[in-house]
Amino acid sequence: MSNRLLRVNAYTTLDLVDGRVRAHEFETEAPGVVNVTAPREDPEHVNLQVELDGTAVDDLPAHAEEFDLSPAQARELAEALNDTADRVEKAQREDED
Repeated sequence: MSNRLLRVNAYTTLDLVDGRVRAHEFETEAPGVVNVTAPREDPEHVNLQVELDGTAVDDLPAHAEEFDLSPAQARELAEALNDTADRVEKAQREDED
């Protein structure tokens, strides 16, 4: 991803995920980055960052979305992700049978 705002390195949580940007006027797919961090010193929040490859999306300027989550919110999100992943895996297993 060129012209990215988020730093992508060996510590990035998920790089090159399949992403999609949707607006009233358009919808397009692009590779993206999802990262979870916290400040190194005196962390007070968990930071969730999402960025799609700006070169693949002509309708938007380069940008990244960032969410500051409390530890409780981060755990709630993690639980929802785990529950949904379990449901998807179960459906995939049933499709294989």
